[in-house]
Amino acid sequence: MSQHPLPVAGRSYVGGEWLARRDDFESRNPAHLDEVVGTFPLASDAEVSAAVDAARAAFPVWRRTSGILRAEAFDRLAQLIKRDTDALAYLMARECGKNITECRAEVVEGLHMVQYVFGTGRAGVYGEVVASEIAEKDAFVRRKPWGVVAVVTPWNFPFAVPLWMLGPSLLEGNTCVFKPSEETPAVAQKLVELFAEAGFPAGTVNLIHGRGQAGEALVRNPGVNVVCFTGSYAVGERIQQISATIPNRIVAAEMGGKNAVIVCQDARFDLAVNAGILSAFKTTGQRCVSASRLIVHESLVAKYAEAFADTARRLRFGEPLDPTNFAGPLINAKAVEKVLHYNERTRGEGADVRLMGGAVGGTGCFMEPFVYVQQPNVGATTLREEVFGPHVAIVPFTTDEEAAAIYNDTEYGLSMAVITESYRRMRFFRDECEYGMGYVNLPSIGAEVHLPFGGVKKSGNGHPSAAALVDAVTHKTAWTVNHGTDIKMAQGLTAAIDGGPA
Repeated sequence: MSQHPLPVAGRSYVGGEWLARRDDFESRNPAHLDEVVGTFPLASDAEVSAAVDAARAAFPVWRRTSGILRAEAFDRLAQLIKRDTDALAYLMARECGKNITECRAEVVEGLHMVQYVFGTGRAGVYGEVVASEIAEKDAFVRRKPWGVVAVVTPWNFPFAVPLWMLGPSLLEGNTCVFKPSEETPAVAQKLVELFAEAGFPAGTVNLIHGRGQAGEALVRNPGVNVVCFTGSYAVGERIQQISATIPNRIVAAEMGGKNAVIVCQDARFDLAVNAGILSAFKTTGQRCVSASRLIVHESLVAKYAEAFADTARRLRFGEPLDPTNFAGPLINAKAVEKVLHYNERTRGEGADVRLMGGAVGGTGCFMEPFVYVQQPNVGATTLREEVFGPHVAIVPFTTDEEAAAIYNDTEYGLSMAVITESYRRMRFFRDECEYGMGYVNLPSIGAEVHLPFGGVKKSGNGHPSAAALVDAVTHKTAWTVNHGTDIKMAQGLTAAIDGGPA
């Protein structure tokens, strides 16, 4: 194994100060479990409370700062990200195991979010002018920041997803407490270092490291007005349950998916195979938008299953720092055990297995693809539950209506793709499938920051992330001004007092 830098010495960042270093837990390279990427503190409840207090104290001044000046801080941040793109991608590949090419793309995606925030901030659009029934009145709808935003993020996109949340929140005048996944604290620390270098005022961005205890303390703090979360449904449900007891609390949650690519009879065959491969196996199937179901027209199933399995067999899952590899390892040993469990369950549910998959020996958390054909409507749990690994079912369908029903037959509704040459068929699936993000003749992955990112059912609670997060981190106010010299009321209500003339 090549020589790597010394481990990152992690610290929490509260009120513009880096707290004392503690080595409470390690972040390890999932491709080489003997390599420690960094050591980090488990934030105490008191430290979490201090971070919220610091954000609360910084809020009044930050809220009153010109939106254009807040945006200028993001322009400075963008230049630093450009400067450090290669170093950020290298650190990410070591810490979360994504291939270096994916990591670089993620850094660029984070940069795009920062650039988007800067551009919209410079535009200075904070509401709209609305017509009034009364000619002498001007009516306005204005957005105002909520206050303190808790940003709780996953390990699989440790750079871009935090910026999806931090960017809109800060631009709109909120202050933030950032709690990253304990699997990728080094990337989070580097990101907050860049915020500090870019000149964001003390208390506007605060960082706490830790596991579930730190996250729970943050969510339970009544000083938090908004919780932005991406992760599992179980954790998102817990956050929403706690938040339901706290007044003045909004939760924007994205909680995974059981996504699918629908391959229609008229699909371009090679495109359909490639879209399936990218959807199923990029990031080793560890994206919330990864497709673990390929719903294929019955006339194509035999040919498609053979071509898909042959292509999957040739994929290289290996060292993340080697750009010629397709993907890297799973995030940890627990994730490997989970995928192995689903692989075994699939065999017990009568599937026709085409690739056996399984764990790869060595010092890392590598797995090979598991591919099978499974009939719909057999009660197979593996067709409904999120696996989060290189595990994919090919499911035959007969009619478009059946394909939509198969797609919807899960508690999730995040991402879908349809491969077809028919605009009528495309429109049918657009309208009948339950999803937050849909693609045509593309994989089920490929988000762009100016589009909403979120889902329905167990996948989301109606507050998408990225550009659409603005609606969750601000609240709308009505502001009506009378330019007349007397009072005129809407709906024909009289303004007379004591029975006198209006």
